[in-house]
Amino acid sequence: MNAVILWPDGAPDAAGTTDEDVPAIFPYLVEGGGRAAVIVCPGGGYEFRADHEGEPIALWLNTLGISAFVLRYRVAPYRYPSALSDVQRAVRTVRHRAEEFGVDPDRLGVLGFSAGGHLASTAGTLHDAGTADATDPIERYSSRPDLLMLCYPVITLSEPYTHEGSRTALLGADASPADIDALSSERNVTADTPPTFLWHTSEDGLVPVENSLWFASALGRSGVPFDLHVYALGGHGMGMAGGDEHVRHWTGQCASWLKLNGFADRV
Repeated sequence: MNAVILWPDGAPDAAGTTDEDVPAIFPYLVEGGGRAAVIVCPGGGYEFRADHEGEPIALWLNTLGISAFVLRYRVAPYRYPSALSDVQRAVRTVRHRAEEFGVDPDRLGVLGFSAGGHLASTAGTLHDAGTADATDPIERYSSRPDLLMLCYPVITLSEPYTHEGSRTALLGADASPADIDALSSERNVTADTPPTFLWHTSEDGLVPVENSLWFASALGRSGVPFDLHVYALGGHGMGMAGGDEHVRHWTGQCASWLKLNGFADRV
């Protein structure tokens, strides 16, 4: 299936008509109806989208019986709220077209890496129920994911543990303390935040492990179920981590968690 343009008439605040101005999802569908589905948000510091955190992840999800949609969200020079609008629109679009895609609209997760993990975490903490009387039928659907998977995510935009490049690309170099706090996802967790799977490495020198630890702690305080996996060794941006004998097991642990939550039908 070809790319699904999220706003066929043009995205909000679009500055042009190139691919980078046109948010879209790229479907990787598993045959059969009523499949669980996951929207994949590659990382890249809100400056680009890393290829190794897109299609390979979608194909892995397919092996679990899960349909996937890789999100082309807007990055710099676009700033907040463009990327958040894009992922929310993706969630609504998949729900609106669930029958066409052969997916279950009530089993829809969002998975993100690094800055894409920040985007996924904002999707899970700043969601809304949709606008019931919207003229656009897509906007009537909830943007709340049913599950989150956060892989070495940027979570906080506050010092000393933020990833400064992601924060600058998202909010600009002159971001106010209020704006920084508003998009630090550990501050926005509530009891309605979806169950979450997190993994990180303790020696990640680019996005400190405290990002995942803080989000997990906030989930715990709010009574939200979570899996947290921290690996002793390994750097940032590992993706599937197929070349690392230890860290590569994150995919198996995530698959087990997805099965536990009724998403994966094979592990």
